[in-house]
Amino acid sequence: MHIVSVNVGLPEEVEWKGRMVRTSIFKRPTAGPVPVLAEHLAGDGQADLRVHGGPDKAVYAYPLEHYEFWRRHVPAELLVMGAFGENLTTTGLLESDARVGACYQVGTAVLMAVQPRRPCFKLGIRLRDARLVQQFEEARRSGIYFRVITEGVLRAGDAIALIEPGPRAVTIQDMVDNMHVAQDPAKVRELLRLPSLSPSWRARFEEVLAPK
Repeated sequence: MHIVSVNVGLPEEVEWKGRMVRTSIFKRPTAGPVPVLAEHLAGDGQADLRVHGGPDKAVYAYPLEHYEFWRRHVPAELLVMGAFGENLTTTGLLESDARVGACYQVGTAVLMAVQPRRPCFKLGIRLRDARLVQQFEEARRSGIYFRVITEGVLRAGDAIALIEPGPRAVTIQDMVDNMHVAQDPAKVRELLRLPSLSPSWRARFEEVLAPK
């Protein structure tokens, strides 16, 4: 497992459907060491802190393995590193491999896998197709949001090493698969037992299990 590309971007104004939108979705590869701060990478930012950023969305990683799938839906010239707004384009670490609460050494930083990504309309801006927002969710290839446990420095090429497997046998993919309907109620109950589960996802899974 390792980092293929480190991508950062600050908020900027772009035109979309006749109006100006402030967004940080346009992450671009950066060379050299990048400091990992408590809630973001140095040189990176979020445009709308109501729905982006914060400790449970500090660093977003997306597997390079998924890029091949998206070649059927996204023009080749748009599938550059950082195309999905990810900070880290990775290889070897899929959502089905990462247990919720698992900790990884990445460079000198320690990151904890905490939740999948649910896309907003700005992904459609980056990929120039509003339909891709729903397609992204339906594809169940979410990427992984990490919480920063230990600040440090990372760079492209750094290994991603598992140092703590997570307290329960539930993965980021389990969160995605049970997002709307309890396909596996036992998995949802296990997720709800996790102290690292974010408040928003805890509320979502409690609703999923609630009697209809």
